Amino acid sequence: MKRTVTIEVKQLDRVVIRFAGDSGDGMQLTGDRFTAETASFGNDLSTLPNFPAEIRAPAGTLPGVSSFQLHFADHDILTPGDAPDVLIAMNPAALKANLKDVPRGATLIVDTADFTARNLKRIGYDENPLETGELDAYHVVPLNLTGMTVESVKEFGLTRKDASRAKNMYALGLVSWLFQRPVESTITFLQTKFAGKPDIRDANIAAFRAGYNFGETAEEFSVRYEVKPASMATGTYRNISGNLALAYGLVAGAQRAGLPLVLGAYPITPASDVLHELSKLKRFNVTTIQAEDEIAGVGAALGASFGGALGVTTSSGPGISLKSETIGLGVMLELPLVVCDIQRAGPSTGMPTKTEQADLLQVMFGRNGEAPLPVLAAQSPADCFAIAVEAARIAITYRTPVIVLSDGYLANGSEPWKIPAVADLPTIEPNFTLEPNATNDKGEPTYLPYLRDPETLARAWAVPGTAGLDHRIGGLEKEDKTGNISYDPANHDLMIRTRQAKVDAVARSIPPIEVDDPDGTAKVLVLGWGSTYGPIGAGVRRVRAVGGKIAQAHLRHLNPFPSNLGDLIRSYDKVLVPEMNLGQLAMLLRAKYLVDVVSYAQVRGMPLGAAELAEVIGNLVEETAGIDDDARHLGSAAAGLTHGEALRTEPNGRTNGQPNGQSNGQLHESEGAR
Repeated sequence: MKRTVTIEVKQLDRVVIRFAGDSGDGMQLTGDRFTAETASFGNDLSTLPNFPAEIRAPAGTLPGVSSFQLHFADHDILTPGDAPDVLIAMNPAALKANLKDVPRGATLIVDTADFTARNLKRIGYDENPLETGELDAYHVVPLNLTGMTVESVKEFGLTRKDASRAKNMYALGLVSWLFQRPVESTITFLQTKFAGKPDIRDANIAAFRAGYNFGETAEEFSVRYEVKPASMATGTYRNISGNLALAYGLVAGAQRAGLPLVLGAYPITPASDVLHELSKLKRFNVTTIQAEDEIAGVGAALGASFGGALGVTTSSGPGISLKSETIGLGVMLELPLVVCDIQRAGPSTGMPTKTEQADLLQVMFGRNGEAPLPVLAAQSPADCFAIAVEAARIAITYRTPVIVLSDGYLANGSEPWKIPAVADLPTIEPNFTLEPNATNDKGEPTYLPYLRDPETLARAWAVPGTAGLDHRIGGLEKEDKTGNISYDPANHDLMIRTRQAKVDAVARSIPPIEVDDPDGTAKVLVLGWGSTYGPIGAGVRRVRAVGGKIAQAHLRHLNPFPSNLGDLIRSYDKVLVPEMNLGQLAMLLRAKYLVDVVSYAQVRGMPLGAAELAEVIGNLVEETAGIDDDARHLGSAAAGLTHGEALRTEPNGRTNGQPNGQSNGQLHESEGAR
């Protein structure tokens, strides 16, 4: 029957949507496609994929639920959102697993096909929650999405099982209609993805269009929503995940140095995508080696560096443990090596698909002997590009292994990225030694492999086979300048201190840490590192929106620290350090600067929430001001802000590591301001 109800279009400034279903329901693909549509429309966005560690968890069970959350807005945003405004639940388990995160008044679009007594009982429901009044606080739209999908594709002659697999596309079409997303990119994607399977291709496209058309004709929806494009600086933008940005950044760093890139890696969640992406980029003089184990991977990378390439290895926490001896060898050999640690929840195998920041102390100290090396941390998915270029610069310039810290949240999450001009990237000079650099006792030319640059303390680097520059390497202690094996106590002390001084010298080439303190009157500083950047920034905005005075700073260089960090943290009455570990950065700051920082630690395998941080920050601001517990309200007021109340207070808040500091990324692979 033709629809007669007038459709109202309601303007929103931001929306958080979560797709949830069985791990076989294609929720990650669905979220990915909605993200692509949203990016092409011009919204700012941030995503949070969340899926089980099992390849195929038991269908219809709570452990098998997979979800994808997307936060998009008409202004600069920093996080995937604390709670969904719309939950699309494809089965009872998806509803139950995610309902605790959904605020009252939110919209629930529920596929009712699997709400049978048996399925409900296996996840702990004695009665159907759609019928008991349990969901009365929400706007519930119960739809038999599976049945409608099967009906919409019956002309293609698929089995019911195969036909029902297109229900994620039906749901995507419906939500695309609800939020007025462009659909051409999804249709093109489906045509390409299933080009070799015409029936599957046509069925998915038909289901997608049927879902979109259902929104137009169904009585269940009398309102559509519009989120206008975000304003931006002129430029070329694309949506990018952290792992893809890291891969591109590694290639860019090698290209700016004029070096081939050699990746030695062993597959591990959540780092494997970097290997996959780099394997596609052979045209940029990239060689990828999928090694038989973690040790072989890092060994191949270090050998490539000895041969004059930029050696790179990627892994997660368990693999970094295995690589530690070879990383220590890289410290002894003083060769460039980039080690990427995409952190996940541990210890041991831990929770492979969940995020954590708990490898900081491991990468700082997890090698035998005094083996210092620079440590960097990306702050957002797009910043993974800039941090990879910076790691290449430091590794090549200072002849040292460098560790880059990302994590599962950054690796799998995505956001818009302003593509930088190549000319704006730093030029990196390998400065290979091409001829003898000293004379011997007889006045004859000779090569001293450990003769150092007076400014960087980097040793000479000669490609094997260069005439007259033959030399040895190995893990035994080196004699100063000659590189000969030495057991001399005084020489050992000199070399240990020199390697430490070389790492310390990196601080002279990095910018001082910048503090965001609008009027300079804040008494509390929130200091973060890595992926806490977004949640901290969103929490700070909330506190400022209700009148709190708060300063914020973020570390991208963790070893060495920026030269002004000590003076900065001593200038505030209180320093709060939120981390997804048990306080590892807080421990380092206390030890180095003798400042009793306040640690806020959570290790739940999920990113920190903006509202929870706002409450912690607000309470600390009032505590520092001498306000007693009974009179405090700032934290609860900041945490209670809803929708866009706090998020428009600081435009251009996210920089994504871009050199010009402008707000970044709202337009998918297109040019110019909208």
